[in-house]
Amino acid sequence: MAVRPARAPDLPMTALRALESAARLGGFAPAAAELGVTPAAITAQIKGLEARLGLSLFTREVRGVRLTEAGTRVLPSLTAAFDAMDSAQTALRQEAAPLSLTIATLPSVAQLWLRPRLAALEAAMPGLAVSITAMEAAPTTRRETADIALFFGPGGRDVLVPVAPSGRTDLPRLSDATWAGDWTVWQRALPGEALPGRGAGAVHSLYALAVEDALSGRGVLMARLSLVESFLAEGRLEEVGSRVQLNQGMQVTVLGSSTVARRVARQISAWIAEQRGHG
Repeated sequence: MAVRPARAPDLPMTALRALESAARLGGFAPAAAELGVTPAAITAQIKGLEARLGLSLFTREVRGVRLTEAGTRVLPSLTAAFDAMDSAQTALRQEAAPLSLTIATLPSVAQLWLRPRLAALEAAMPGLAVSITAMEAAPTTRRETADIALFFGPGGRDVLVPVAPSGRTDLPRLSDATWAGDWTVWQRALPGEALPGRGAGAVHSLYALAVEDALSGRGVLMARLSLVESFLAEGRLEEVGSRVQLNQGMQVTVLGSSTVARRVARQISAWIAEQRGHG
């Protein structure tokens, strides 16, 4: 009678996650940020795994850590395994809630462009439940929980235009951290046109706050047309300078494989195309 050899005990999943993330991202701190724990927790997980295996996975250096040759050889299979596991989890969630999805986008796009369109999106697909995740940068791995990414990128199209309430140009110039260079881009494109506004005003970390300041009469904003079009249509803001075409704009990326994600992506793409037509 054949005797099956005893199966080796599984290694701790949390430690393997910590190893894969730290190896892929090149450090314990970025791994901690990705996994939502502290760098000390990542360090403890790695040390415990190394002690259990009797194998060095990282070389500790003055400026951080470096993956050993053994770690380098193991990394591709670990990454592939966790990618496959996360894909399976996503598929299970979609089976449990086939009409639920998450859209990752910039805070400004979430508040000023996407949120006002959710009702129409859900009306077009009865039963659809959309969640929005505001992020400062587009997802970079397949591990993200989002099904769709909506971010500005090259190859799209949008318009820069200075706007102000009641057409006033005697207000300070508003800026935000995301698109701090838009005033300069506009001025370089129109060297012969006077710069609206009377000097530098508030600089906000969020674009939506700069828009609120413009709406409340606190300044002139160099706006992305796609994000202020509704306020222009309502007469709450007016254009106070020429338009400049941008070779970038909102772009849709489908991260999940579900039919629902693809249908929603097509709807959002149609809205973006319509916006470009107005621009």
